[in-house]
Amino acid sequence: MDRKIAEGDKNINGWGVDANPENDPTYPMKHADGSDHQRINYEKAEQQPVNVEILQSIERPGITRVFGTSTPPSGVSGQLRRFAYKFSEASSARWMTLILADRVNAVEGIVDDLKRGYVPNIFAERGWGAEWKYNKKEFIQKVAVAGLVTTAVVAFLLRGKKKNHTVAKSIRKIVKS
Repeated sequence: MDRKIAEGDKNINGWGVDANPENDPTYPMKHADGSDHQRINYEKAEQQPVNVEILQSIERPGITRVFGTSTPPSGVSGQLRRFAYKFSEASSARWMTLILADRVNAVEGIVDDLKRGYVPNIFAERGWGAEWKYNKKEFIQKVAVAGLVTTAVVAFLLRGKKKNHTVAKSIRKIVKS
């Protein structure tokens, strides 16, 4: 079969390059002797100590032996992540919430930088210089859409004094946490 593939459509550059059994480091195939089933009887690694909050899938009985601890969930993005982990891994609600949490976390990072007195160079960090240089038309479109969306959100938030005060209080609570 492999030779038939290798002899196939030779006018396609690279066709069948991996089909030659004499040039394949895994050929001939390993003969199964049943030892593959023994691999589940290995000595498992020691459990990493849990000293920060670890979000865990509802479909798994325990946490993995090793996990990252550099950025435990915090702030609004952490609350969104905790909410997302209440859903199944197969649920789009989980993944959309996690994407939203990533976006919120990016904004939280900018706010945190500003609190510390560091003004981030968002233009450079987002790669907008290269975008402007190589993709001006779409960059202008993105900026225009972002400006319209921002204007709409600000107009929505500022429509009415009572609601404005409620939104301002909510924003202050989020920034303080």
